[in-house]
Amino acid sequence: MKIAIIGGGPAGLYAAILLKKQRPEAEITVYERNRADDTFGFGVVFSDATLDNFEKYDPPSYRRITQEFAYWDDIAVHFRGTVHRVGGNGFCGCSRRRLLLILQERARELGVALLFEADIDDEARFTDADLVVLADGINSRFRDKYIEHFQPEVDVRSNMFAWMGSTRPLDAFTFIFQETEWGPFIAHAYQYEVGRSTWIFETDPATFRRAGLEGLNEKQSADRMASIFGWFLEGHQLLTNRSMWRNFPMIRSKRWVRDKMVLLGDAKATAHFSIGSGTKLAMEDAIALADAMHDAPTVGAALRQYEEGRREEVEKTQDAADVSLVWFEHVDRFWDFNPVQFAFGVMTRAKAITYDNLTLRAPDFVKEVDRAFAKQVRSNGFDVDDEKPLAPMFQPLRLREMELANRAVVSPMCTYSAKEGVPGDFHFVHYGARAIGGAGLIFTEMTCVGRDARITPGCTGLWNDDQEAAWRRIVDFVHANSAAKIALQLGHAGRKGATKLMWDGMDRPLEEGGWDVVSASPIPYFPDSQVPREMDRSAMDAVKAEFVQAAVRGERCGFDMLELHCAHGYLLASFISPLTNNRKDEYGGSLANRLRFPIEIFDALRSAWPSHKPMSVRISATDWAEGGITGDDAVAVARAFAEAGVDLVDVSTGQTVHDAQPVYGRMFQTPFSDQVRNEARVATMCVGNITTADQVNTILAAGRADLVALGRPHLVDPSFTMKAAAWYGASALFCPPQYLPGKEQIFRNSVRDRQDFEDLKIKAKPKTRAELKAEGTKPLAAE
Repeated sequence: MKIAIIGGGPAGLYAAILLKKQRPEAEITVYERNRADDTFGFGVVFSDATLDNFEKYDPPSYRRITQEFAYWDDIAVHFRGTVHRVGGNGFCGCSRRRLLLILQERARELGVALLFEADIDDEARFTDADLVVLADGINSRFRDKYIEHFQPEVDVRSNMFAWMGSTRPLDAFTFIFQETEWGPFIAHAYQYEVGRSTWIFETDPATFRRAGLEGLNEKQSADRMASIFGWFLEGHQLLTNRSMWRNFPMIRSKRWVRDKMVLLGDAKATAHFSIGSGTKLAMEDAIALADAMHDAPTVGAALRQYEEGRREEVEKTQDAADVSLVWFEHVDRFWDFNPVQFAFGVMTRAKAITYDNLTLRAPDFVKEVDRAFAKQVRSNGFDVDDEKPLAPMFQPLRLREMELANRAVVSPMCTYSAKEGVPGDFHFVHYGARAIGGAGLIFTEMTCVGRDARITPGCTGLWNDDQEAAWRRIVDFVHANSAAKIALQLGHAGRKGATKLMWDGMDRPLEEGGWDVVSASPIPYFPDSQVPREMDRSAMDAVKAEFVQAAVRGERCGFDMLELHCAHGYLLASFISPLTNNRKDEYGGSLANRLRFPIEIFDALRSAWPSHKPMSVRISATDWAEGGITGDDAVAVARAFAEAGVDLVDVSTGQTVHDAQPVYGRMFQTPFSDQVRNEARVATMCVGNITTADQVNTILAAGRADLVALGRPHLVDPSFTMKAAAWYGASALFCPPQYLPGKEQIFRNSVRDRQDFEDLKIKAKPKTRAELKAEGTKPLAAE
């Protein structure tokens, strides 16, 4: 077999090593455009988990790498005169130049041919090769040459960064957030060998310009950074090596394989430096390719297996990197945070590290986070213990005169089980059980303001006396048997009305028994959906009157809070999104105009709803579709509602158009809540694939939301909050007397269960290489 590898970086060299080990008889040649000892940048960083992979796949190169590495356990966050150190992270740094020389030496030992200063721009010379590996980096010529096939998407990020080095020794992966007269600067720094550390400086474009960095050469830029971070450098110099300021390109390729050619490393996909994943991804790509070549019967089958099997892991890493880089791009959102809350946000920004995870690794740090959160609550007039505080999930919150005992919310979830809009026994049990289960706030499903406002024939409503009586029965039970508050969500389906029950075909039009639908513009949801009638002024006035009458009935029912549904492509959302509103009158065009009717409805409701009771609004913070609502638009929407008197913004996303392309994942909508909360300066509730109490605490402690709504977890476990309270020791959680024996038992058991769980987690976690080194024990296989 003949294999040509274009690119002699870590991806290409490691692929050559692993493929040669598999096939000693194969003719493998690496072609690198630079000289053997040329390298750009300073250090690379790997986690202990990545090193475990290296040990498994090639122990000789692993041993040489680990002998050269600098190990550390701590992450240190410097912010506003404070430093918070968090241990147990298990990172290792190594000189990039030394890493390349180690891999080159190992490749030669195995018989790989290495050709340097070989500038390859035409693969035609490899017609006799069985496999051509394209590992030619972030500016891959071959990816660009076949751009229509590989279909790369390049997202050039806004922040400017420069990669430098220093002689300053470091004993932790160090983040420094520095305020200057021009704006904030960030340093990401770590030691990679004795007397050498990597420093990546980052700032936003406006600060970059104000600081006069445009047009400076490397030395001038280094001098400017040394003046900003001189207090920490302590006289140590900054080093440069092609250290020019640039923007980071996030690259995703739709295809990785073309015939016998395959993209590897940065040529195929990039991940932001803030999670230290570039070289890791590249070398793990090489591992995945080698595995596929070992398992599959042909090269073609191997390349298909590589792409299909590897893509999910790469995209997960990229998703984490995306969330992380956005956090750094918008660090100004958090600049007025308490420093410990800010540090917690740094640690948890990419979702991989959570509240419980940090409690195991850095319990004193999390206790400080809890105390800071409790102090904020105390400053808002609550008599809470801020020395031995409860976890954030179990801290109270006040909205106007409504006080919530905790921050856990039962999300509004349509159950499609009403008869002519009347909630029945199912709803009584559904809401009653979840209230008894301990949640601080219960939301009704979208309750429709008129018969023709329903999504489906099974939707609840509040337009007649029978419905009002049924809802009053539910509200009375919640108030009599729990400490939960209950919110009424009012909405109008608009163009998504007259559709089937969810389990019969979500959003599909009824085949019979339907009704006329209205919307901002006559645009059907699906091509075969009913074409809605564009609302005129009289129709808008009629709908406004329906909303007000429903709110009046809701007050008579005793609801504690009122929410206006302006999301998910329903009537009011159809006005807000430019994808569903092409009106030419004063209700179309600009965002301010598109908001006019939803704000009119809100104003009317606020006037009808008691002033001491809060109101919220549910919005779609993005349409997940080109040309639709964006996160920045969501901030403007939230500000408009805040000016109208909203107390809480319920931040959801999407469902505006049928061909939207949402990016799902854990807590996938939380970044939009984060943006709205910390830019619009309004309280938010987040929702969306939030499944654990750990995630709830993580979101709250990091300041990404004020309330956390969970849907599916509450569907299968009405006592979700009670169980979480037992786990975190929140013994004051209300429980009706009929259920007290169960509460007492779960609280007793949870003390032991949690201790056992933490003991097992600690015992199961292998010691980091930094810990082994500190004990004088050599890392595994490093003898």
